[in-house]
Amino acid sequence: MVVSTSSHSAREIGVTLFRLAILDDYQQVSGDYAPWESLLDDDVKVSVFSAPFVSEEQAVAALAPFDIIVAMRERTRFPQSALDALPNLKLLVTTGMANAAIDMEAAKERGIVVCGTAGSPAAAPELAWALLLAFARNLPVEENSLRAGEWQTGVGFELEGKTLGIVGLGKIGSRMARYAKAFGMDVLAWSQNLTAEAAEAAGARKVTKEELFRESDVVTLHLRLSERTEGIVGAKELRLLGPEGLLVNTARGPLVDEAALVQALEEGWIRGAALDVFDEEPLPSGHALLHSPRTVLSPHIGYVTRESYRQFYGGAFEDVKAWLADAPVRVLNG
Repeated sequence: MVVSTSSHSAREIGVTLFRLAILDDYQQVSGDYAPWESLLDDDVKVSVFSAPFVSEEQAVAALAPFDIIVAMRERTRFPQSALDALPNLKLLVTTGMANAAIDMEAAKERGIVVCGTAGSPAAAPELAWALLLAFARNLPVEENSLRAGEWQTGVGFELEGKTLGIVGLGKIGSRMARYAKAFGMDVLAWSQNLTAEAAEAAGARKVTKEELFRESDVVTLHLRLSERTEGIVGAKELRLLGPEGLLVNTARGPLVDEAALVQALEEGWIRGAALDVFDEEPLPSGHALLHSPRTVLSPHIGYVTRESYRQFYGGAFEDVKAWLADAPVRVLNG
């Protein structure tokens, strides 16, 4: 979608015309969730990019003319080098209230306002639980074999009586704890700053990281990515999880040492992995995880729901309107 200027456009009357880019609209639905066309009344021309950029160089070449950018989560990165190459950029909107792909300090130093939006609290944990159930009952394999004319090719396992280990007991992790209790599971939890009281309030028992991986049948990750959490799951943790253990990651790919995970899957250190996130996204063709055994994979769709998009795109539109009125809201780098 490209919104063109009207006959009485800012260009014709000598007023600055803002250019706005909506990035990574993979499903080409951004226009369904916010009235972007109405920004013509504010002398804003809107362009939508539906395909991902293959490199930072391609991104900055395409985005150099734009004053406003609306980014969908962390699909496009904005490190200092990219911000330096975007001299016209004045407003950068991210969906959600945190984005590890944006150098917030560099944006602030360059006078770029970064704003966020609300998001759905249910989308990500529901997807995490769907992946867990799909793996437990071998659904992708069974569906494919059924369509190929076969009948009952494997044996699944039940969740009742099993132990779920939650790494990161925040808003999403706490919901996972409730789901686990509803399925009759015991719940363990660990993160760097978790207290025993907070764990108990969420229906979990606080343990050490080593205890969590050793004692859990399933470990699910729900941490924000940072320098402190990158690679927080490595070969040691995967070996502790053991040959009957399942790893679920719907948070961020780099929380896990990807090379160690591929080795764990290929050599049978763990039962398997259910993954929605990866080090590189979109996942390149031929990537080792696409061929790793005992996996259930999805293309980072934890937040891709109608309800979530209403909040993301609707909030992004509100951010743009507020900034145009010199009253920015939900500023993340103020």
